[in-house]
Amino acid sequence: MINLGLIGQAIAASRAPSLHMMLGELHQLPVDYQLQMPEDSTAESFRAKLAEIQAKGFVGTNVTFPYKQIAIDSADEVNEAVRKVGASNTLLLKDGRVCAFNTDYTGFIRGYKGRLGALPAGQVLMIGAGGVGRAIGFALFDVGATELLVTDLSEESARSLVKALNEAGYQARYVATEDVPAAAAQVDGLVNCTPVGHHKTPGLPLEAKFIGGQKWAFDAVYTPMDTAFLVEAHRNGLEIVSGFDLFFYQGIDAFEIFTGIKVTDVMPVWHQFRETFNVTSELI
Repeated sequence: MINLGLIGQAIAASRAPSLHMMLGELHQLPVDYQLQMPEDSTAESFRAKLAEIQAKGFVGTNVTFPYKQIAIDSADEVNEAVRKVGASNTLLLKDGRVCAFNTDYTGFIRGYKGRLGALPAGQVLMIGAGGVGRAIGFALFDVGATELLVTDLSEESARSLVKALNEAGYQARYVATEDVPAAAAQVDGLVNCTPVGHHKTPGLPLEAKFIGGQKWAFDAVYTPMDTAFLVEAHRNGLEIVSGFDLFFYQGIDAFEIFTGIKVTDVMPVWHQFRETFNVTSELI
């Protein structure tokens, strides 16, 4: 049995177990994917849970809120994406070692190209600079971003990401809350990396009147798939990349890391997953 997991808080509704076990069936592998919830949000609780699943012989685990940055401290090896982003969402447990990857980074790139092809991201406004925001922020420059404008309710988080991007040789700058409308009016792309729009935190991360005139939009939220933000973007003629795209492709990338098997024919998996688990969308 190939034992896999997801370490995080508030993960009971995750579709990750369904995706990984379906991929296992399609590749004739006995995969068991289990949700792992540490006692609290501390680094100590994360390390205890990681040690527990290592002792049980787990091959790998995904990592989600609030442990993506904490996870790095438990890694023996980190790949280039993790070094760039400063966060990890995928840990390979092999030969007593912990190898850290970031498939939010690679999954976004695959999802973006799958939707928008070679369209350059251009100048982008990103709302939210947390764990997933850092991954998307760096990944945007692999799909043709020329400059990233970053805003967050936490000015410290936004400025930290901007500093990291600029030090890596990219163009980025902080945008204060009061300057967001003007920034939205000038950019090619809009990105939401906040929880706003989730079932539990409904709403828009950006007022509707500022959505329109851009070329494309991405929402990291995928429950629901058709977030209010994406619906508004679509209504105003923007091309969209969904949080489900990110979820799906980061899961494919993680499965390949865990098993060493390349998923060569992705679209049939996409359609089968959506059909099997009744994943519906009016937009994508």
